[in-house]
Amino acid sequence: MKKNTKKYLLGMLVPFALLFNACEEHDYYFDSTAPTAPKNITTVTGDHRVDLSWDYNRESDVAGYNVYYSYSYDGEYSLIGSTERNFYIDFDARNGVTYYYAVTAYDFNGNESELSYDVIYDTARPEGFNQTIFDYRDFPLTSGYSLSNYLVTPYDDNSTDFFFENYFGTYYLNVYKDTDIQDAGYTDNIYDIDYAPTTGWAPLLGDDNIKYEEAVVGKTYIIWTWDNHFAKIRIKQITSQRAVFDWAYQTAEGNRELKRASAKETRGQLDAVKLLSR
Repeated sequence: MKKNTKKYLLGMLVPFALLFNACEEHDYYFDSTAPTAPKNITTVTGDHRVDLSWDYNRESDVAGYNVYYSYSYDGEYSLIGSTERNFYIDFDARNGVTYYYAVTAYDFNGNESELSYDVIYDTARPEGFNQTIFDYRDFPLTSGYSLSNYLVTPYDDNSTDFFFENYFGTYYLNVYKDTDIQDAGYTDNIYDIDYAPTTGWAPLLGDDNIKYEEAVVGKTYIIWTWDNHFAKIRIKQITSQRAVFDWAYQTAEGNRELKRASAKETRGQLDAVKLLSR
C-alpha cells in the first residue's frame, strides 16, 4: 500500500451502515473530512524496541492513531498498530534494522489523515545495565568488555573494546589504538546521548598503544570500535577495584545512531545523516 494511496483506500473502510443511514435520514450529518496529519513525531531507541510519540491532534472528533513502518522513506508503509493515545511502542523492532515510521489520525466516522510528513527513522540496538569490570592490574581476566559479544573479557583479549584502570587513585577507561573514545560529559542516564560525534576523539599519545579518558561517575563516553561500530557507556559507580556502567551498542555497522529523539527533519538532513561514515 503506497503512501499516496493509503488515505483513499482506508477511507473506503467506513461502515456501509453509516453511509446507508446517512442517505435515509436527511437530518443526519456525515463528516467526510479527514483529520490533519499528526506532527512532531519523535522516537526513542531501545533494545528490540522503538518508542514513538507525537502531538495530539486538535480536532475534537479524533478517535485514535494508526502507526506505520517502512524500510525506506518513500517506500510502502505497513500498519503495525493503533492507539487512542499519542504514543506507541514497536516491540517487534529488530536490532540493527532501520525502520521509517509514520502516523495517521482517524476520526469517529472512519476518516483517516495522510501519513505524517516528518522524516522519522530509528535503528534499535542492544543495551545493558549495571555491568561491572575490574582494575586490569589486579583482575586482568575481568577488566575488559566486548561490546559486540556483550561479555566481560580479559583486558588483552582480541575482542575487548575497552578496559578499566586504577592508576594511583585516578581512574581511566582505556581503548587500544585502533579504537576511539571520547568523554561526552555528564548525563542523567544512558539515553541522553543521541548520536556518536564525528570529531573530538581522544588522541594517541607518544608511543603508547592505548587511548584513554578519565573515568568519572555520571559521565557518558562514546566508543568507536575498530570494526566501525558505535557505542556509549555511562559510569554509575567507581571503587578502587571496579567500575559499574550502563551501555548501548549499535549493531548496524557505521550507524552513529545511539538514541533517536528527532522531530521534523528535512529530507536534506536525512541525506546528510546517511552520508556519515568512517
